[in-house]
Amino acid sequence: MPEGDTVWQTATRLHTALAGQPLTRSDLRVPKFATADLTGRTVLDVTPRGKHLLTRIEGGLTLHSHLKMDGSWKVYANGRRWTGGPAHQIRAILGNADRTAVGYRLPVLELLRTSDEERVVGHLGPDLLGPDWNPDRVLANLLSDPARPLGEALLDQRNLAGIGNVYKSELCFLLGVTPWLPVGALPADRAAKLPALAKKLLEANRDRPVRTTTGRHGQDLFVYGRARIPCLRCHTPVRLANQGDGSRERPTYWCPTCQRGPAPGTTPHPATPHRTTN
Repeated sequence: MPEGDTVWQTATRLHTALAGQPLTRSDLRVPKFATADLTGRTVLDVTPRGKHLLTRIEGGLTLHSHLKMDGSWKVYANGRRWTGGPAHQIRAILGNADRTAVGYRLPVLELLRTSDEERVVGHLGPDLLGPDWNPDRVLANLLSDPARPLGEALLDQRNLAGIGNVYKSELCFLLGVTPWLPVGALPADRAAKLPALAKKLLEANRDRPVRTTTGRHGQDLFVYGRARIPCLRCHTPVRLANQGDGSRERPTYWCPTCQRGPAPGTTPHPATPHRTTN
């Protein structure tokens, strides 16, 4: 599942393959930009911003993409067979004399002026893996709505950029609270360490092929993806529920013994009107 660490890795691969070389192939397979031709322009850099990718191109242009749940960028040596999915799932092709980057199932793909990047990423909070990281601002953002469930606040990219369903569940486990606990009810000592813990997890995984939060070989995550499997700490079966208003899939895992606070089936909690922004 693409989260901040995955997007960082994708940006690194794209930057290594494309930056500093002119494009010899350009194909944007979305109606609005299908006629755009970037061939001959040099790719300047590929920068991650939270879960967003900004491919900056000579002439003041930026190709903005977002992977959401299923999107991916694959890089191939020229002449190699593309294996990222069927041809009808390809949304973008950028190639040079040595490498070709192919974007599959990209739900967001748009070409804009580089000077207009703030229009698509200006709403984001501090990036866990970016130069704008500011733990004090992150904590203030989270605490600005104390009644909001912690899991939903962590997913809101306006508070901090880069966390998805996996890190939401893992962070709440490491903090010892359920994702439904109101942010304002989080003990002060745990709230104070939350930003640094979140950053530590993503930094530790941004260069790893397999994401891990446990440090245990073969048991990479504490709760995410472990529904009905015994908790690694207390052996209580891990539980799974969807969090939010139901408008999108938000699988949420927790241990009912190791994590304190409200949860489905224990304490009623009304649907929140808050909107999560990617």
